[in-house]
Amino acid sequence: MDATSLATVWTLVALIIFLGIVVYLKVPATVFKSLDDRADRIRDELDEARKLREEAQQLLAEYQRKRKEAEQEASDIVAAAKRDASLLLDDAKQKTQEYVTRRTAMAEHKIAQAERDAVNEVRARAVDVAVAAAGDLLATKVDAKARGELFKSALKDVRSRLN
Repeated sequence: MDATSLATVWTLVALIIFLGIVVYLKVPATVFKSLDDRADRIRDELDEARKLREEAQQLLAEYQRKRKEAEQEASDIVAAAKRDASLLLDDAKQKTQEYVTRRTAMAEHKIAQAERDAVNEVRARAVDVAVAAAGDLLATKVDAKARGELFKSALKDVRSRLN
């Protein structure tokens, strides 16, 4: 045998011994177990990541639903506020109109009362002037007895007209 064949044989023997030691020490089982453990860890991490993703999607959906509800509630509040403001404005206009109407009626009543008072005062003064003029006229033209009777009848006539 030549030297190359001898080296090849010894390399083959060393390889067989090495593979025997590897098998004897159960290195393939350990490597496979290590790979299986790593695969299990990766699978668990993937499952956990999937669960976290599902939870995140649920939270996102819940927050989107809550946002929509909040937007709807806000729009309802704005609509209610607009309705209330409109009602308050209408009520204020109506009350203002009623106030103006009452004040106008009160002013017209006061003016009418003042007119009546002025007319009554003018009448009273006219009566006083007429009575005084009649008295002066009677004093100059009628005797005392007739004057007293005329005065009494004129006084009764004036009283009946005033009442």
